[in-house]
Amino acid sequence: MSGTIITGATGFLGGAIARRLLAEGERVIALGRDRAKLAALAEAGAETHALDLSSDEPLPNLDASGLIHCAALSSPWGSRVAFERANIIGTRRALHLALEAGAHRFVHISSPSIYFRFADQDAVPEDMHLPPPVNAYTATKAASEQLVLAVPDLSPIILRPRGLYGPGDTALLPRLLRAAATRPLPLMRGGIAATDLTYIDDVADAAITALRAPSAPSQIYNVSGGEALSIKTVAERAGEMAGINVRWRKMPWPLVKAAARASEALCAALPGRPEPPVTAYSAGLFAFRQTLSLARIERELGWRPQVSFAEGLARTFAERAP
Repeated sequence: MSGTIITGATGFLGGAIARRLLAEGERVIALGRDRAKLAALAEAGAETHALDLSSDEPLPNLDASGLIHCAALSSPWGSRVAFERANIIGTRRALHLALEAGAHRFVHISSPSIYFRFADQDAVPEDMHLPPPVNAYTATKAASEQLVLAVPDLSPIILRPRGLYGPGDTALLPRLLRAAATRPLPLMRGGIAATDLTYIDDVADAAITALRAPSAPSQIYNVSGGEALSIKTVAERAGEMAGINVRWRKMPWPLVKAAARASEALCAALPGRPEPPVTAYSAGLFAFRQTLSLARIERELGWRPQVSFAEGLARTFAERAP
């Protein structure tokens, strides 16, 4: 019986995809580092293997028709070496694993962060000329895409999902709410900053749609919730659901960027390279608009988001309630 390998299956997205496929009666081979979460997936019916793709440990001998590569290091800060091991070496090993397993489709989860520049950008298309990488994360994610596209035997599809959130999210909304609970958030450039977030179930659905697609003419696809949301709206609606009074402080963007760059330089020089209170990239998300075009994925794969931000937020906090 063939099946699907999911790398990073103990992470937020990988776990959601694994559970969805298991619910549909599919054979799932789950790879990840968190043994407790692997045990839960095994109990749900998955075949599991504890594996860190960024390490030198041997790859398991597997048989599968497809692989969804979710494993990655995603962070606004970290060492270049760590990002290269996780996002470049890890992707190279995942490709080797897929080839050895006899897979005919490789779905690679990338990031629209590779589009980022310190400027407003609306309805960004997949074929936009990429700016210089804003940090090591975006540099290694862009490089990993090239590795994937260089293996046509795997009929690769690259997805660039924007701003994942939902029950189990430990990054996007929790980080935002922790900041809002302790200090006013920066309001820059008149509050023009906007983004489009994506509910976790929609991203899982996009990945499975790509896995099963008979063809993918363009190979690279944006994924989002399809709503341009101001950062102010996102923070205030999430804060209301969490019982946090979100405060704002007007700040000039050039001053914030200069302070963030100085903080980055200081932290990079300290032992252990601690994460700065704010990076230039993180500050930029509060200063500029960046939304994605979904025209290509709708036209070629027939995929559209199903969960609005209002509904997704309600689902997220309903599951957090006691």
